[in-house]
Amino acid sequence: MREVILSKRASQKLEKLLQYLEKEWSVKTRDNFIKKLDKSFEQLKKFPESSMRSELKKGLHRSVVTKQTSVFYHFDEKSIKVVTIFDNRMDPKKLKTELK
Repeated sequence: MREVILSKRASQKLEKLLQYLEKEWSVKTRDNFIKKLDKSFEQLKKFPESSMRSELKKGLHRSVVTKQTSVFYHFDEKSIKVVTIFDNRMDPKKLKTELK
């Protein structure tokens, strides 16, 4: 089965997101997000092509974890590389700069 690898950017964004959820909402909210993210990763490991393709970059896919958060990734036979974790409420132009 494929392994999920977070890029440096994705790791940093995830850490900030988890800190935000805990500080502004609650530990329970943070933990619920982690469960949803883990479930999403398990699905991607089994069916990496199940998420829609992104038009921003060739070979990039987008998986919606929650209505506020999406994961952008690409994959090969051995791994799923998470390029970034994106807040869907932000300006899409910012996403283009993150993917360069």
